[in-house]
Amino acid sequence: MVGRHGIGIGAATLALLVAAPAGTATAATGPGTAVRPERTTTASGYGGAVATVDPEATRVGLEVLRGGGNAVDAAVAAAATLGVTEPFSAGIGGGGFLVYHDARTGRVATIDGRESAPAATRSDHFVDPATGRAYGFDEARVSGLSVGVPGTLPTWQAALRRWGSRSLAESLRPAIQVAEQGFRVDPTFRSQISDNAAPFGQFASTSRLYLPGGQPPAVGSLFRNPDLADTYRLIARDGVDALYRGPVARDIVATVRRPPVSTNPTGAWAYPIRPGAMTLDDLARYEVRFPAPTHSRYRGLDVYGMPTPSSGGSTVGEALNILERSDLSRLDRTQALHRYLEASALAFADRNRYVGDGTPRRLLDELLSDGFAAERACRIDPARAAAKPVAPGTPDGRYGGCAVTGGGAFGGYENHTTNLTVADRWGNVVEYTLTIEQTGGNAMVVPGRGFLLNNELTDFNFTPTQGDAADPNLPAAGKRPRSSMSPTIVLAGGRPYLAVGSPGGSTIITTVLQILVGRIDLGLSLPDALAAPRASQRNTATVTAEPAFVSSPEGVALAGLGHTYTASAEIGAATGIEFLPRGGLLAVTEPVRRGGGAAGVVVPRG
Repeated sequence: MVGRHGIGIGAATLALLVAAPAGTATAATGPGTAVRPERTTTASGYGGAVATVDPEATRVGLEVLRGGGNAVDAAVAAAATLGVTEPFSAGIGGGGFLVYHDARTGRVATIDGRESAPAATRSDHFVDPATGRAYGFDEARVSGLSVGVPGTLPTWQAALRRWGSRSLAESLRPAIQVAEQGFRVDPTFRSQISDNAAPFGQFASTSRLYLPGGQPPAVGSLFRNPDLADTYRLIARDGVDALYRGPVARDIVATVRRPPVSTNPTGAWAYPIRPGAMTLDDLARYEVRFPAPTHSRYRGLDVYGMPTPSSGGSTVGEALNILERSDLSRLDRTQALHRYLEASALAFADRNRYVGDGTPRRLLDELLSDGFAAERACRIDPARAAAKPVAPGTPDGRYGGCAVTGGGAFGGYENHTTNLTVADRWGNVVEYTLTIEQTGGNAMVVPGRGFLLNNELTDFNFTPTQGDAADPNLPAAGKRPRSSMSPTIVLAGGRPYLAVGSPGGSTIITTVLQILVGRIDLGLSLPDALAAPRASQRNTATVTAEPAFVSSPEGVALAGLGHTYTASAEIGAATGIEFLPRGGLLAVTEPVRRGGGAAGVVVPRG
């Protein structure tokens, strides 16, 4: 029997796959019970795999695979469910990037569903006309100014039309059920509301949903979102136009232009709630893009990622190209991590200087060229860490020395997102990172619609950051803010080997890079590579690092090389799948970070 998009399997095996028991993710016991599925952070087996941050989303994805759906069908259904259970990180009010491997053709493709700036946006969008100074981040975030035109829903539609086997309406059905019947609140869900209590409390619609009685819902309580269930039903009936040209579009524009400020706000807020200028035309004109993926070769593997407006593919790829000049597997762990940190800083210098929406593809290709990587690699001193920030290089096609240009500082605010990884029994793979930017987006729930709007425009640089050089990430009409989302698929001999992605703002890039280095160079298993203590060097004076990294023998030795640290409780919340011999799959999520993820396979290994 042959699948829709891949290599066939035997009929007897297929029957086993469809009939297989739940395995690593336990389904709810019946309507209205809303029992949380069990969290299993690592699962090995056959027939398809799903890895997300949430057990409900993983359960839904596995059910789609068991019902004959392919990886795209499962990914969209899981993403729609995350819009219910992870609403502070993702949803139809946001956007994202999807990377897809097609088993039938062997090709890797992408969808750019990044949010775009309304037509009224100018380069001084985040400069207060009264003072001439940039708004503070919180002032800009919690406002209509921060909202970009969403891209998540057309991403789902485009993926299903190009590669899926199910309709959007069918794919929304499980999420509608979860939103309507409810799910049990876990500590992460409650803490994300608590952390946003002040901004959420400024808006009547948000308070009504997430702060009933002025308090976050209790852990273990049943949380329902009937407004979102109704919105999903409307989209299932009327299609994407419901959100981009229909009644939901009108409600989004009204929310942006006239924020639903509460007459009795909960908690204090230091800033005025400023309106935005989004119009119905801005929504109607939105289109997803289908750019060619970035591609780099590393240790004989093919690494594919997202091009601009994401900086993930180019920055991960450039750092890998720099690291390939050293045989990390033969170095001691301290030296390998030293070079990882230094390569990250160099790649971030180039990212900040050159990468943004509209960066010419030829420039992106130069950033990923071996010649440029060799020139940048010679800046790494094995004996000491370079003073940061380091200067960007000159990707001009003329390489050979260690020439540098003027300095450039780190820029950008992108924060929390969510990620999912799906593979089906035919060998199709989806790596998808989606977001509403800050945890809680811009804090405004669209009244009567049950979803938060994004604050994605705060990913633009508020003012120029590159001195006398042009800044590639200033706001402009129709422009998409630079992202760090780094959904990555790695092929070995033309077949899937690894797929990995993570939330975490600009630390997404270093999280994905560190996982790849850990798995490919340092001999770690994929579960160990995800669980390893993380450190992120983004061309800043200090390395952002988890406490376990700082206190490790390597962390102490790196301090002796001149690396200094700023502590962070946790960095990223990755998901991944490794493709094993004879069709085996290893799905992996975080064991601890963000409360732990949920991994599952269709047929668990006996």
